[in-house]
Amino acid sequence: MNMQWIKVVTASIFEVGWVIGLTHADSWYEWIFTLIAIYVSFYLMIDAGKYLPVGTVYAVFVGLGAFGTVLSEIILFGEPFRPLKIILIALILAGVIGLKMVTDDNESEVQ
Repeated sequence: MNMQWIKVVTASIFEVGWVIGLTHADSWYEWIFTLIAIYVSFYLMIDAGKYLPVGTVYAVFVGLGAFGTVLSEIILFGEPFRPLKIILIALILAGVIGLKMVTDDNESEVQ
């Protein structure tokens, strides 16, 4: 996996953080962390979009973010486990992986 895709995956992890923050933040420092997560997430996604196809970057970013958010809500916050929900999220993840596999990286050597 090259550096630009690592940025997209990292941006998705920060996306999960800010989505959780928007939902559960109660104090000023939690809101500060949420704002930092938003900034880092979008900065990394936009930077990767300079070198990779923007549509694919955005689809992977959102797909991984959705997967991570659903998983973290189940694990951390007691959201009910529903097999159909997991199957549908797995389909999104399969689509994201498929997009990554069929996309030409056409990445410039400058990183």
